[in-house]
Amino acid sequence: MAPSDPQRAGAQLLRTVVGAERRRVAGAAAGSIVHQACEALVPVMIGVVIDRAVAPGDGGALALWLVVLAALFVVLTVAYRVQLGVGMLAREQSEHALRMRLTRRILDPAGIVAGGPLAPADTVGSAGALVNVAGSDARETAQGIQGVVVAIGAVAALTISAVALLTISLPLGLLILLGTPPVVIALALIARPLERRSAVQQARAAEAASVASDLVRGIRVLKGIGAEPAAAARYRRASQTAKRATLRAAVSDNVLEGANVVIGGAFLALVAYVGGRLALDGSITIGDLVAAVGLTQFLLGPLQRIGWALGLLAQARGSAGRAATVLAVPPAVHGGTAALPATAAGALSVRGLSLGHGNGVSFEAAAGEQLGIVAPDPSDAARLLDLLARRRDPDAGGFAVDGIDVPALPVADAHRLLLVADHHADLFEGSVEQNLTAAVSNEDRLSAARRRAVLAASGADEAVAALPDGAATTVGERGARLSGGQRQRIALARALAADPPVLVLHDPTTAVDAATEARIADGVTALRHDRTTIVVATSPALLATCERVLLLEDGRIAEVGRHEELADASPRYREAVLR
Repeated sequence: MAPSDPQRAGAQLLRTVVGAERRRVAGAAAGSIVHQACEALVPVMIGVVIDRAVAPGDGGALALWLVVLAALFVVLTVAYRVQLGVGMLAREQSEHALRMRLTRRILDPAGIVAGGPLAPADTVGSAGALVNVAGSDARETAQGIQGVVVAIGAVAALTISAVALLTISLPLGLLILLGTPPVVIALALIARPLERRSAVQQARAAEAASVASDLVRGIRVLKGIGAEPAAAARYRRASQTAKRATLRAAVSDNVLEGANVVIGGAFLALVAYVGGRLALDGSITIGDLVAAVGLTQFLLGPLQRIGWALGLLAQARGSAGRAATVLAVPPAVHGGTAALPATAAGALSVRGLSLGHGNGVSFEAAAGEQLGIVAPDPSDAARLLDLLARRRDPDAGGFAVDGIDVPALPVADAHRLLLVADHHADLFEGSVEQNLTAAVSNEDRLSAARRRAVLAASGADEAVAALPDGAATTVGERGARLSGGQRQRIALARALAADPPVLVLHDPTTAVDAATEARIADGVTALRHDRTTIVVATSPALLATCERVLLLEDGRIAEVGRHEELADASPRYREAVLR
């Protein structure tokens, strides 16, 4: 379903969510039907007791019918518990399944195209919006199951009541059968604005969550520049907008509830009036009259539950439309189906890779070589890194490792073969140890010796030693409890621990002092002496350890040589590196 039609896409996704739990939904619906049937039969049984035991004064019949009535209540109670338990399990399972489906899409290595009509900002424009969809919208969508179960039970109650009333009196039964559909249709029409306003409410809540996430992530910077009042004002505006959207949705909800009471009450008053007239005419017995009055009072419950269920379904469709939009957003890149080799030497070949200008970048790195790349224009470096990291598909050209076309691999496999460690890489919330092992497969666990070597090569051993609990120290969200230098060194250690055949490092030492930078340069070279390493940086200490350095200008390789040679012979290189 195209995400450009969120209402239809939401309805389809909601049907899929309910259908995936059809057995539990059927079980809960069966419990609801039995429960509502027993509820409807209670006034009928009371009428029977009056006509067959109380009116003739038969004590034995009275005892018998009271036992039957008690058994009816037992069945009613069991059926209600089945409906409640199985329905809750179905909701929890469907919410979990949808949340996991959304999480897999959000975390898909192929990425998400943000922006444009297929990816509106209020659903995929920020981390906060995506979290809101995977959390709140997944929960609201799953609530649609409760709406379905309740609606089925309410319809069953109306049907059974109509049959009972037809048995008691044909006019009463026909009144129920012919009058209920218009009541339900009227309530459904009134519920439509609630669906639209519920979707807007979730969108504004997502925007507020996004703003809060941005402010928390940048709290240190905000404090440093004294921008706390402006940040607070920004969040206050987003929160007020979300509150107004919530109030508008609440107004629609209250209007629906009020209409439910008014329309349902008017319909029941009509039924009661017709039943009273029939009793006065002698067309029905005293027991029939009691049963009819009891059924008339009972009917208020199913009619109210239908209105409530329609409200739940309207909100569920609104949230399902937002979830469907996320699920249908196109991937940022398209992976292939080529097989990942069992082993890889790491020979990298880049041929005519377009950076958006120039004739394309072409170079090769031999297996085990440490190659430096200097890009005076940061946009060239960013574009090259995005292409190598498979965050975007190449417009022209390509690149291969050991002759294997990397874009032809599934994206996750491409990352195992060629890993880009970004300059701005965030740490995962958890301990230092958990971050180090995040990219290590279960089959190749990080040994104690390897862990020590990785920490030493990245300079993170000193950072870890300074932490209160060592490697067990919790780093906080995005590493917020660490300094910039500590975060950068631990992120580098994580990349080194992954040990890919080809590792691309982007400015891995900008937050450390010169002595630590020199130690890291030597450590990385020693640790990856038999692995291919591409260093995209302007640091003389890092470039001096590279076997070759490429100067990337205007979308092409302008010069090639060792760091010392280029520093002596190339003014442009000196300007970029030795400034």
